Amino acid sequence: MRITYTTLFKFSRRLVNTALILCFLAYAAQWLDISLIERLEHIAYDLRLRATIPNSVDSRIVIIDIDEKSISQEGRWPWSRNKLAQLTDKLFDDYRIDLLAFDVVFSEPDNSSGIEALKQLAEGELAGNQAYQHAFAGLSQKLAYDDIFAASLKNRPVVLGYFTQHKQESIGHDNKPPPPLATAGEFAGLLPSAGSFGANLRALQEAAGIGGFFNNPMVDRDGIYRRLPLLIEYQSSLYDALSLAIYRRYRAIREVEFLTDQLGDQDLASLEGIRVGDYTIPTDQHSAILVPYRGRQGSFPYVSATDVLQGQVDRAALAGKIAIVGTTSAGLMDLRSTPVQNVYPGVEIHANIVSALLDQSIKSKPAYLIGFEVLELLVLGLICTFFWPRLSFSGSFMLYFGFSLLVIAVNFALWTKLHIDSALFTPLLLLSSLFVAQVSFAYFLETRRKTQLGKSFSQYVPPELVDQMVQSEDDFSLAGESREMTVLFTDVRGFTSISEGLEPQALSELMNLILTAITKVIHRHQGTIDKYMGDAVMAFWGAPLHDPRHGEHALEAALAILPAITELNQQLKAKDWPEIAIGIGINTGKMSVGNMGSSFRMAYTVLGDAVNLGSRLEGLTKEYGALIIVSDATREQAPQFLYRELDIVRVKGKREPITIYEPLCLTDAADAALIEQLQLNRRALTVYRQADWETAAELFAQLHRSNPSVWLYRLYLERIEHYRETPPPIDWDGVYTHTSK
Repeated sequence: MRITYTTLFKFSRRLVNTALILCFLAYAAQWLDISLIERLEHIAYDLRLRATIPNSVDSRIVIIDIDEKSISQEGRWPWSRNKLAQLTDKLFDDYRIDLLAFDVVFSEPDNSSGIEALKQLAEGELAGNQAYQHAFAGLSQKLAYDDIFAASLKNRPVVLGYFTQHKQESIGHDNKPPPPLATAGEFAGLLPSAGSFGANLRALQEAAGIGGFFNNPMVDRDGIYRRLPLLIEYQSSLYDALSLAIYRRYRAIREVEFLTDQLGDQDLASLEGIRVGDYTIPTDQHSAILVPYRGRQGSFPYVSATDVLQGQVDRAALAGKIAIVGTTSAGLMDLRSTPVQNVYPGVEIHANIVSALLDQSIKSKPAYLIGFEVLELLVLGLICTFFWPRLSFSGSFMLYFGFSLLVIAVNFALWTKLHIDSALFTPLLLLSSLFVAQVSFAYFLETRRKTQLGKSFSQYVPPELVDQMVQSEDDFSLAGESREMTVLFTDVRGFTSISEGLEPQALSELMNLILTAITKVIHRHQGTIDKYMGDAVMAFWGAPLHDPRHGEHALEAALAILPAITELNQQLKAKDWPEIAIGIGINTGKMSVGNMGSSFRMAYTVLGDAVNLGSRLEGLTKEYGALIIVSDATREQAPQFLYRELDIVRVKGKREPITIYEPLCLTDAADAALIEQLQLNRRALTVYRQADWETAAELFAQLHRSNPSVWLYRLYLERIEHYRETPPPIDWDGVYTHTSK
């Protein structure tokens, strides 16, 4: 089977489109990791987030900031647990907060009071000193800062923070994580997992009762905090994040419900949400939510911790609030990179999540979104693959632009109305890739078409016309078709006798000069050379490039050939060669044009009765003494020229008579004498066709006397003389029948 270029081209285009679609589908289905697309999606997410954040302050949550001011006045961190107990008591007793959370961990015992040194003395060298033992017993309770802090936490709505880490490390025997939220059960191995944890002292955690991890095991590869898991698995149990623990403690909800989507008939479950009281928190299959930033740093009121300790804060600023103790001090290294700000306090990230939980406005990427995104890409890919090859560039661009706007609109609707983060750049990048592929293939196809067009027609048409054809969006073909066109024939009169007097080399040079001069004029007037027939030239207008003024252009070319021949004769005279004269015949009508010939040789040519008539008209030029003869059809195409009517004739091989004319010049360029002459000529022809020989002879004689160089008038005088001697038939219609070509 013969494979054509077009077939191969279409196959290649489909192959590339299919490969692109499959690649994007694999990425959307999470079978393929493409870091570039991931990075672009992150950019799209960041832009969309910044465009829609409320930029308002939520006063329900207050951050107790261990800032530079506090460190300067209260001492370097960590502070004594005694001071933290004072802070806790102040917040609850004096400022009447509703809940206190710590975005810090208390994993080491506090020995800042010196109690350990005193204890060693009591158990050592002063063990027998009753006075010391009595004094130590009195001081031990006052110097046990951890116990004091634990007592401050007990029976109060407090949430402690802790951290987890992926690697397994040994932990202190007196550290204890908070009670687990649930057993891992069906989610074992599906959620983020921890190998170890850095928890609070057992006494502190038992006093608080509830806690949450504040680290983020799902930071994106570019280091930006965009999402955070609400659950983490450790030793077959599930623990909640600090923000979720704060929300549960604030709502006094101990148990939660996990919403799942069973995958097929398997026991494997995919997490879809966490129901906490009356609110179902939408999550992805890894329990992650998108951090719902309200704005840049300062979206929540900040209060310096030292101001709380000193009682310098307005009570109304804290009463009934959720207080989160954290730090903005750069030295304590709790600053994160976020979509809204490069340097952002970690404590405010938790505050943002708690705020959104209270508002029930968490945005997420649910597990089922994968199916939606795969379907979206598949539909877009199939539609574009089917329609784009059938559309023009402008049509393809409009489809690309329209679908891009639709994708953006749907994406923003999902984001703002349903709080769903759907991929934006992925479908846009697929559309762009398919569009670029379509344009590239179209460009290569168009380039090849233009190259083939140039090769096919450059030998027939002038370079200027080839350029127009190449730039045109029309489909040009060498296949045969029928068109209304104009054909032109030229022939050198008496060339046989001229050639007999020249050497072969001189004859060849003469031929080249004649054909070159005529061809230049034809090309200049947008004509197509059909063929050279010895000293004759055949050309046509109206193909391969459509030309609604083909008759006019052919006539302009014919009139321009005459001065070109005059100029050529000057060159011939300089070479002492005989001068030449030519005749030109032009006809307009329906013709068949295309590549015609045999399997051995083909030519782009025109055929038909209209072509044959053009050749016959050229043959009549010598008989009528005219340089150019055109048919009435050509005259109608170029009415701006002035014509001398020659005759009504019936040429050899034709039954229908035609009126023939000699074009002289543009009507506007004619003088009064010429116009008067042509009017007299029409009167003479009218009486001639009425067989009024006497009047016709008088008029033609008058024309001949005033224009002796015009052979036509002498021709009619001879013809009238003949008809006087041999009258035509009674039913004669004024038509002259030519019996030779």
